Amino acid sequence: MGEILRLRPDGIDLFVRLTPKAASDALDGAETAADGRSHLKARVRAVPEKGAANLALERLVARALAVPVSSVAVVAGGTARLKTLRVSGDPAELARRVSGAIPGKACNGFPSGIA
Repeated sequence: MGEILRLRPDGIDLFVRLTPKAASDALDGAETAADGRSHLKARVRAVPEKGAANLALERLVARALAVPVSSVAVVAGGTARLKTLRVSGDPAELARRVSGAIPGKACNGFPSGIA
């Protein structure tokens, strides 16, 4: 299984599969795609128009990780379901927070020794 995040010197890159127009905003756990890449499943109520769903995703992840919204940004996949979010901060602490935010799958998809 791949990893749902990549450590960076100034934070993490988080790989997410976003479902817009959902009934509620939520993080639904880790998932592995057929090609072996892993990602965090997320859903938001916002529609995928004019960046509304991306902004809702940034807010959802910021709230889940207890970081300011300004430290979360979509850096790849702006118009696709599979996205890369960059979260600024201490990489080890952010990895622990991501682990705690995944329902029922703590430590799933993390590099050894991180979570």
